[in-house]
Amino acid sequence: MKKADIGVVGLAVMGANLVLNMESKGFCVAVYNRDPRRVEHFRDNQAKGKNILFAFSLNELIDQLKKPRKVMLMIKAGDPVDQVIEQLLPIMEKGDVIIDGGNSHFPDTIRRTDYVESKGLLYVGSGVSGGEEGALLGPSLMPGGSKAAWKLIQPIFQAIAAKVEDGSACCDWVGEGGAGHFVKMVHNGIEYGDIQLICEAYHIMRELLGMSADEMHEVFKAWNKTELDSYLIEITAEILAFKDSDGLPLVDKIKDTAGQKGTGKWTGIASMEEGVPLTLIGEAVYARCLSAMKAERVVASQTYKMNKPVFDQNKKTFIEAIRKALYASKIISYAQGYTLMKAAASTYGWNLNYGGIALMWRGGCIIRSVFLGKIKEAFDNKPTLANLLLDPYFKKTIESLQESWREVVSTAIRQAIPVPAMAAALTYFDGYKTANLPANLLQAQRDYFGAHTYERLDHPQGEFFHTNWTGRGGDTASTTYNV
Repeated sequence: MKKADIGVVGLAVMGANLVLNMESKGFCVAVYNRDPRRVEHFRDNQAKGKNILFAFSLNELIDQLKKPRKVMLMIKAGDPVDQVIEQLLPIMEKGDVIIDGGNSHFPDTIRRTDYVESKGLLYVGSGVSGGEEGALLGPSLMPGGSKAAWKLIQPIFQAIAAKVEDGSACCDWVGEGGAGHFVKMVHNGIEYGDIQLICEAYHIMRELLGMSADEMHEVFKAWNKTELDSYLIEITAEILAFKDSDGLPLVDKIKDTAGQKGTGKWTGIASMEEGVPLTLIGEAVYARCLSAMKAERVVASQTYKMNKPVFDQNKKTFIEAIRKALYASKIISYAQGYTLMKAAASTYGWNLNYGGIALMWRGGCIIRSVFLGKIKEAFDNKPTLANLLLDPYFKKTIESLQESWREVVSTAIRQAIPVPAMAAALTYFDGYKTANLPANLLQAQRDYFGAHTYERLDHPQGEFFHTNWTGRGGDTASTTYNV
């Protein structure tokens, strides 16, 4: 009986395209979906005549696989993953591998890795980025979990992954436990930030410069030949050029309320748990929340009126300033994302390869861009780099961009055009390079009302003091701790 190299559970768009990708690279794939009609439809259409086996139960799927068996779940995150794991464990054997390729929350992956390993099997939680086209033609893959599983899935994963110019695969082992899904979560958070920054640039051009969709199409098309060369800039240009059936720009007819699936929110929550200021991505998430308040915004727009100052700057010059502000803000987004990964690596004991992660994101994924090559170089030059802003290339770049960045943000604020992500990026940069922040007053306030203590500049670090500010308090101080 013919045996498959890997089994895939779930034949929605991502699962089906991943199967076709695997088959095109010479692997035999067995497939199963809980709805047998989807298996039949796949068999009779996209998979017709291909080296694919079809199963109508999990038992049949497992019987069709070579040992050690490898089963990849391309199903909805959450309880469905746990349910399928429970169904697979009794029919799989020691050394077999279960792979979750969905957008699972990394704590779930940590828990599942421990649980599956306790049963003698191996578990992988892998980020998969690139959308349906990436799944078919080459995604970015970010696997983590049971290290022993890597040698078993590496030939398949690196064969189907996107490739960069030198042929390197946009896939490598990320780390143990939930490392793979954590890195994918940060990827998605950065994606939120990138999208919001592009939307803010679009908003300024539309509202302040009065540019049409066609005019902005030409701008983004030109920007894609600069340092901003990326998938998201490319598709933005294409979207702005797309016409509805009446010949008018479709983008102008789309309701301005954005959805989200939770990975950006998870990134923000993780940043708070790690104590890392992920301000830009947080504002990108909140911008989507604010967009959902459409009815209230319409009322507020009619309630508040303001006299905007006359804008008399040269249009072409200001468009270039917007490009520079977008690039500077983008650097901050990635700097914050990498800082979060470094903090989580310390918390969970992951040995993350930060240059390797940039390479994984260099092709196939939604945030792929030329810019990621510079991040890889930064960490190749100094693997212990604390923050991208301290790398010589990024320092020089930010210095060359910040005048335009400040001009664009301040102009947008004066013109009442919301730029939450660009402004948050600039504020973070200014805070990061400020030697003396006003947190000394903050600590004094905390000690005044709650006896939370403070450190002194004229005493050794780690020595804490409490002051009886009013003369009515005592000498007892609160326990010193940080959340």
